[in-house]
Amino acid sequence: MTGNEQIELKDRVIVITGAGRGIGRAAAHAMARAGGAIVVNDRDPDAAETVVDEIRASGGRATPCVAAIGTAEAADKCIAAALNKFGRLDVMACNAGILRDRMVWNLSDEDFDAVIHTHLRGTFACGRAAARHFRQSGEGGRLILVSSIAGQRGNLGQTSYAAAKAGIAALARTWALELAKANVTVNAIVPSAMTAMTNTIPAFAHLADIVARGEPLPNNIRQDFGLGDPDDVAPLFVYLASERSSALTGQCIGIGGDRLSIWSHPAEAAFELHQGGWSLNALTQALEGPLADARQSIGIDFN
Repeated sequence: MTGNEQIELKDRVIVITGAGRGIGRAAAHAMARAGGAIVVNDRDPDAAETVVDEIRASGGRATPCVAAIGTAEAADKCIAAALNKFGRLDVMACNAGILRDRMVWNLSDEDFDAVIHTHLRGTFACGRAAARHFRQSGEGGRLILVSSIAGQRGNLGQTSYAAAKAGIAALARTWALELAKANVTVNAIVPSAMTAMTNTIPAFAHLADIVARGEPLPNNIRQDFGLGDPDDVAPLFVYLASERSSALTGQCIGIGGDRLSIWSHPAEAAFELHQGGWSLNALTQALEGPLADARQSIGIDFN
């Protein structure tokens, strides 16, 4: 394959969670157009049925699975839907998520737990269920996780979201190691797109107004910030679901607007050695001296 041929997902059965809207919906359509049979999961039955109807109307194959992602029962229900309707499972794409943005001093236990439950525990539950199935079937598989720039950099008002998405990036790295012998690849997409969910972020308010008017996002937004619409993200789901991506695993891959990137894994930026261990005075001198230039930036620059 030279890279110019069309990537096909013929005979591949794919579960994608949170596929009733936004990035999940765009990815479901793209994978269906590539020939995949799609289990469209969403907690909203109308949203799930709408996407299924759209895919079928375009000649694709799809079935709904209504479940609120976060529990083992929901994960098992998604896999059962794939097996009962299409007879197999090849790809689990863990996309479901919610936002409950608050500054940390205003963040309630309930809102923190809700975000962690859907994003992090939901990814864990769906990934574990799929891993068990893939290992038992002996045919390999694909796990596609969804992280976030907030999980890589941190972001104001997104304590629970950033924590969950950082955890998902760690799951991708860990599961890639654990599932390599089972011929299962695991990668995390780091998407950036204007959706109903991201439109609620105050820093995106002016961009949400542009989208609401039906206008294209400016080139500098699409390129410098890598921010576009859900359709810009969807091709990466197709690639990661395909046989072409069999050598790619354990990576965090950014996509949005006109920008595609590989995110670095955490690593030591610099180090010093002190024979016999570090006294308070010695580490103070090191942190304020030779290691000072290695301090890392934080946050997402929207300016």
